[in-house]
Amino acid sequence: MDVRRADLAGSWYPGRESACSKAIEEFSGSSRPCPGEPNTAVGGIVPHAGWAFSGKIACNVIKCLNHGSDPDTCIIFGHHMHPESDNLIMSKGRWETPLGQVEVDSAVAERLTEEFHFTEETASRYQNDNTIELQLPFIKYFLPGTKIVPIGLPPRVASLEIAKRAAQISEGMGKMTTVLGSTDLTHYGHNYGYTPKGVGEEAVEWVKRVNDRRAVNLMVEMDPEGVIKESLENYNACCSGAAGAAIMAAKELGAKEGQEVDYLTSYDIRPDSSFVGYVGIIFYK
Repeated sequence: MDVRRADLAGSWYPGRESACSKAIEEFSGSSRPCPGEPNTAVGGIVPHAGWAFSGKIACNVIKCLNHGSDPDTCIIFGHHMHPESDNLIMSKGRWETPLGQVEVDSAVAERLTEEFHFTEETASRYQNDNTIELQLPFIKYFLPGTKIVPIGLPPRVASLEIAKRAAQISEGMGKMTTVLGSTDLTHYGHNYGYTPKGVGEEAVEWVKRVNDRRAVNLMVEMDPEGVIKESLENYNACCSGAAGAAIMAAKELGAKEGQEVDYLTSYDIRPDSSFVGYVGIIFYK
């Protein structure tokens, strides 16, 4: 079976098995308690910066999806896209991680490609992507028996129907299913060409208390259309198609509420005039 490389291992996150496991254990040991009712989480939203910045948040979310038995399938939405981007999917093969390979759930993925148009990625032909890869060691560690369906959906309302069908198809096959959406929040500063509040502490506070908060509130409220619309207007979610898709799929799996796990910015870790916001959210039945 073809295996996709872990391109960012050793740079964005540890590349050796022992170092990767140690980092996850440290994140897990210092993480916050899962906020909702035990064993009712069906999915979440995770950030995708290098682990030094947002790994602890992503780890916390994925850890809370462990109910004592592994889901059969994790449908994971990611990719940096604009509204005219093509849908992407990896429908077969495996993806390497420092902790071992994660297998694609080809039964679910190939059924989805029968209903919707996708540009199909393979183990050797794909777009470079951090949004999904950075989550895979956490999935392998906390949900070791789980297969994945890696999907890229652009920020448009039509993506939500695809996400809904993905959840329906997986559940219809009798699979215990969970979902993840991968997005960071406001990219602020001259490095990103976005400085509506200038630079300095005022800009940092505006990102934290106003711009990011608008997007986070919509995610917690489980408003997929609102998340996409908000991000296109205020640049406060870099992968709102993925976030909206995860919300829609979670709702299809029975989620009734979103709970914020944690929030911070890269400025909190390494102050700079250019910085990014990160949030972790879990969806519960």
